[in-house]
Amino acid sequence: MHSLLPAVVSLLFLSYGIYVLRSRGVSRISLTFFLLCATTFCWQFSWAVLFLLRDPDEALAAAKLGYLLILFLPTTLYHFIAELTAQRGDRRWVELSYVIAGLLGVVLLSSDWIVAGLHSYFFGFYPKAGVLHPLHLLQTGVVVCRGLWLLYRRQLQAVSTEKTRLRYCLVSLLIYFFAAVDYLCNYGVQFYPPGVLFVAASLGLIAQAMVRHNLLADPMEVAATIAHEMRTPLATIRSQSRVLAKYLPELLAGYHRAVEHNLMEPTLQASQLAYLSKLTQHIDAEISRSNFVVDMMLASARAGTLDRSDFANYSIKKCVDEALACYPFESTTREKVVVKGGYDFTFYGSDVLLVYVLYNLFKNALHAIKSAGHGELEIEFFNTGGVNKLLVTDTGSGIPDDVLPHVFEPFYSTRHNGGGTGMGLAFCQRVITAFGGQIQCESQAGSYTRFSLSFPHKPVTTPAPMARPLNKPAG
Repeated sequence: MHSLLPAVVSLLFLSYGIYVLRSRGVSRISLTFFLLCATTFCWQFSWAVLFLLRDPDEALAAAKLGYLLILFLPTTLYHFIAELTAQRGDRRWVELSYVIAGLLGVVLLSSDWIVAGLHSYFFGFYPKAGVLHPLHLLQTGVVVCRGLWLLYRRQLQAVSTEKTRLRYCLVSLLIYFFAAVDYLCNYGVQFYPPGVLFVAASLGLIAQAMVRHNLLADPMEVAATIAHEMRTPLATIRSQSRVLAKYLPELLAGYHRAVEHNLMEPTLQASQLAYLSKLTQHIDAEISRSNFVVDMMLASARAGTLDRSDFANYSIKKCVDEALACYPFESTTREKVVVKGGYDFTFYGSDVLLVYVLYNLFKNALHAIKSAGHGELEIEFFNTGGVNKLLVTDTGSGIPDDVLPHVFEPFYSTRHNGGGTGMGLAFCQRVITAFGGQIQCESQAGSYTRFSLSFPHKPVTTPAPMARPLNKPAG
């Protein structure tokens, strides 16, 4: 009877892990979620079997086998959170945690330092903590707290539905963490281990987050889908704007004639008439900027699955010229951009993706200049020490010291009221890394920000093609 609940919950967890893997496809997040489900299954199913055994030797063997997998459970939880929050810098710590769990596993199987026999309780046998069992508890506390901190920080930085999904996940994993109360039974406290109830509640919340809020969805893929769907209404608005552009001048001319012949009172001010005469130009410029954002979103989503078979040699100067020609500068901001003459090198990659990288850097630089109320954007490319470099520098507001280490983290954004998604610089890093290069950022708050893009020096085997033309936005 005592075995029924952990057996049912363990099978539910395993089934859910398999379902997610099959329905969402194989990815780093879905695989680590399956790994979390599999280790939780082993934990609860081992106890279901253990509570049925009556022979002490068989029970000890089952307890050690079950505990061998339990040693890896906190690390799989940490691993899942690290992948969910896209914290690539934590992967080395995840690997170290797996190594520590493996070493504890060797100690478990070769001695009684982790499991030192069995307690005999009213519901059955239960593992007795050995002298080194506290090391497992310490590791559990450290990695789980680190994982929860990553999740908490990420949901503070997230936007829109991403924040809701992560809050569900945070609450569910906090509940899951309370299942650690079962460790008291290892130290002689006799009560039916309630961890299975916390695991069941956690499973329900994770299911809610996945079914209602699509927890494992790729936010960039979703954004790209929405962006693609925006093309149709934007095209419709542009078509209607052109109809308006055709007939509005005639309507305004009729208004002027009616006022001149005293057929009506001049209800519109001169500034309003001037604005109306240029209204269609404003609409067309906003549509061009919106299409520009759509292109950026689609390019960012595409960067997640780069097809390197399309890579070729391209001229850095032609890509810079193309980016400057197509970027939708506002009013006089183009005058703030200075291109320094330099060495026109070639790079091996995608000209279109590099243009979108430059778009992102231009956008951030111009935002910093606008925030500071002064400054200019300087672009320079050259070769030094056999390394090809492209520098994008602005003398705007700069980046605070506490923000600078996080600029390339996905979804990290300080523009919570300005529409920032935190994906622009992460996209830039993915692209430049795919080219075999590096992107670095240095900044001084209130002074400047410089992005340095390094490209490996490769000989050109074929003539470098021109950058493929992009649709030039108006404005």
